[in-house]
Amino acid sequence: MKHVTDIQIRQYAVEFGTRLTELQRKLREETLALPEGNMVSSPPAGQLLAFLMTAIGAHRVLEIGTYTGYSALAMALALPPGGQLVALDASEEWTAIGRRYWQEAGVADRIELKLGDAVTSLDQLLADDGEARFDFVYIDADKENYDAYYERSLRLMRPGGLICFDNMFWGRSVADPEDHSAETVALRDLNRKIRDDERVDMSMLPLGDGMTLVRRRP
Repeated sequence: MKHVTDIQIRQYAVEFGTRLTELQRKLREETLALPEGNMVSSPPAGQLLAFLMTAIGAHRVLEIGTYTGYSALAMALALPPGGQLVALDASEEWTAIGRRYWQEAGVADRIELKLGDAVTSLDQLLADDGEARFDFVYIDADKENYDAYYERSLRLMRPGGLICFDNMFWGRSVADPEDHSAETVALRDLNRKIRDDERVDMSMLPLGDGMTLVRRRP
């Protein structure tokens, strides 16, 4: 099927592999119009997050890196009654876009947005709530801090819970031995660390820019 392009396959996955509400479509379109719009999660990624949450019966979810709130909206819509999403981000401007859509979708009461340095926010969550309080964690933020987010997420997540990392290929640069940029090195080191980490089960998926699923072992 050499005549079928990667673009066509991605479009097919969006059409037949995702269920988007009209508000999700509008939020994605508004985000893509921004200069940094390519940072938004793909529809298949949002669909996968919601599916995984439902599969493990997640009630308390943590998102590290919210941007304009597309992935947060997808996850909040998948929460059961009484569920909560704690969203961490540094930008009031970008998250303000998401707030509008969360409100319109009727899920704003399920989302607690914490603005500021994410490592500081994670340490505060550990101090305030203790360990093993979350069922699911989604990490899509600054790559140089991924390892710090990983270690804190493992403590915050219950045994059997899941962590999902986005951008683990970093535009395929992790497989380029000539690329020694700080972000690439950080992700390359973390990929190796997760592979060899006996505290977790893991699976790296060639979805989008690379997604890695991590399950904290009981």
